[in-house]
Amino acid sequence: MLNNLTTKKDIRTFSVSPENLTGEKGKGGMAIEGSASACARELGQGWKVNPFLVSHPGETIVLADIKGQGAIKHIWITDNTKAGRLLILRIWFDGQKNPAVEAPLSDFFANADHTEYRQLSSLAMCANPGRGLNCYFEMPYFESFRVEIENIGADSCNIYYQIDCEEKVLPSDSLYFHAQFRRVNPLPYKEPYVILDNIKGNGHYVGTYMHWGVKNNGWWGEGEIKFYIDGDTDFPTICGTGTEDYFCGAYNFDVGGEYKEFTTPYTGMYKVRHTDGIYRSQRYFNMYRWHITDPIYFKKDLKVTIQALGWRSERRYLPLQDDISSVAYWYSDTLEDAYPQLPSKNELEIV
Repeated sequence: MLNNLTTKKDIRTFSVSPENLTGEKGKGGMAIEGSASACARELGQGWKVNPFLVSHPGETIVLADIKGQGAIKHIWITDNTKAGRLLILRIWFDGQKNPAVEAPLSDFFANADHTEYRQLSSLAMCANPGRGLNCYFEMPYFESFRVEIENIGADSCNIYYQIDCEEKVLPSDSLYFHAQFRRVNPLPYKEPYVILDNIKGNGHYVGTYMHWGVKNNGWWGEGEIKFYIDGDTDFPTICGTGTEDYFCGAYNFDVGGEYKEFTTPYTGMYKVRHTDGIYRSQRYFNMYRWHITDPIYFKKDLKVTIQALGWRSERRYLPLQDDISSVAYWYSDTLEDAYPQLPSKNELEIV
């Protein structure tokens, strides 16, 4: 990508934040009253008067509502309460009825269990000290985009964010970015976990994030991931060999008899919840796989599933009934996909 810096571009750079909600040229930092008015009372306009928005319980706030043509290039966001799954992120493109992105804020940024910070260093997502969440997936729009946060929790929180954008003419074949959240807890016996289904259009699949709560002793990742592409029915075109294999590890992520966390540009397994043996007795794992150099292309439709599989006696597989969540990320030429209803507040909770 460094060679992309050596040529002239007909692009206007702008960002949307609480200090410039419209992204207009020369309009940043103009607030006279705002969320930090008291802190800036001796300094006045131009001195960090409105650096965050307040999200109240049951309220939806608009982070950005922009008209024009271009692309979101980067999103940075954090809150002051570790609200995590109690904040729901939605993004619309080009005035469509259904959001193209709908997920708990923490899960979208591959960091579901917000109570324990772990560094995430990858090309698509980063979680940096302390709890600075970053997304680098480009999100094109031809006419407009809108970003909202819904607070389904019981407490108010402060939302700090910056959405970095480019105003530019898009190629006519530019695709829309999508992200969809799912959770099943517990997974029904002998049923595969569905990461994505009923997706139509022409596009490519670019990433999987999973938050996996293990409810059995022993190894839990023997299950195969399967990509059903363009009309596949009983059997998929792509079938993996195991959960840790899909996330580009091997042999149970085991080094010296312990799970070994790793975070790389394209893949990772990190933020294993550490147990105290009494109250925090369950294991949770975060895993991501970005298909940046190896997208899964589809022309008509796509379905993605993964098995939850462990071991039982006599060297036999054991179908597991774990607590599994995921976010699927893809690009396609349509905004008509209807997502499953987001789980309720209680159904989202990680306990």
